[in-house]
Amino acid sequence: MNTEIVELNEQNIDIEKLMRAATIIVNLGTVVLPTETVYGLGANALSSTAVKKIFLAKGRPSDNPLIVHVCSVEMMEDLLKDPLDLRAKKLIETFWPGPLTLVFKRSNKVPVEVCAHLDTVAIRMPDHPIALKLIELANVPIAAPSANVSGKPSPTMAEHVIQDMNGRVDMIISADRSRIGVESTVLDISSPMAVILRPGGVTLEQLQEVLGKDGVMLDNMINGVVDKPRSPGMKYTHYAPNAPLQIVRGSKENILSYIKGKIKGNDSFIGVLCSDETKSEYQGAHVISIGSVHRLDQGASNLFAVLREFDSIGVDMIFAEAFAEDEMGLALMNRLKKAAGFNIVDV
Repeated sequence: MNTEIVELNEQNIDIEKLMRAATIIVNLGTVVLPTETVYGLGANALSSTAVKKIFLAKGRPSDNPLIVHVCSVEMMEDLLKDPLDLRAKKLIETFWPGPLTLVFKRSNKVPVEVCAHLDTVAIRMPDHPIALKLIELANVPIAAPSANVSGKPSPTMAEHVIQDMNGRVDMIISADRSRIGVESTVLDISSPMAVILRPGGVTLEQLQEVLGKDGVMLDNMINGVVDKPRSPGMKYTHYAPNAPLQIVRGSKENILSYIKGKIKGNDSFIGVLCSDETKSEYQGAHVISIGSVHRLDQGASNLFAVLREFDSIGVDMIFAEAFAEDEMGLALMNRLKKAAGFNIVDV
């Protein structure tokens, strides 16, 4: 497949170029588009034919549901079985457009391929001018998982997308680096208790401010895998670099001691994923910091790019420091655990 690569400036969008992308979507093709979370691989969410092309391009299992992106509440309402309730309206008013995906009972207009034959559909409104304008021009909702080969780190830069998707899709829109850098939070509001199926760009604490501390909970399988996923990222290995990755969890002193012990006298080419505060501690390894422990939002934003950097360097093994699991640290550690295949050692 010949892939057209189009550069767009989100501050001054070339509508003629974006209209070509919209035409591809309308004609049931595939377009990689930038969003504020990660780059997405988009197709017409109302077409089974188009949606199947997403799974083919990614090599993604068909029982892994997709997220549908809309540019207006009106566009979303056609996809829902029931009218929006007060809770949904409050969440939409507070967090949309933005990195929050809401799971609703779906209408029959949603192809079963989008939702992996579940009775629910996951929907969000992206906070990115190119993504929103593309949906508006196509005048259809766009299903869009992350634009990477299934199982690999999600793409936050155009060069990542081109590495993975050139020759697999009809068009790649190349724009700036993704601002948030991890996927959206997925919140299931299809039942009385709101449940976070995947932590992301909207934190548990932010949701609690709107819904109350007793109004939202974390799914008990958020740090494991499930047989029948209700959200992207719940069942399969995700975000994995080429080299084996182990997370080291414990006190700062014990983490340093353990990783230094693994580096010392090891013939393998070791990578260490750490923070700014400990970067200088590791000698004899390839060390990459994701940022300060005091800014884990930036750490989450840098994570996927760092994992891809380890791939480009070609390390044999990666040891990663564990980070605090609150605020954006929850999303960061969720992705890191999945990248490690839950290979965690407590020290």
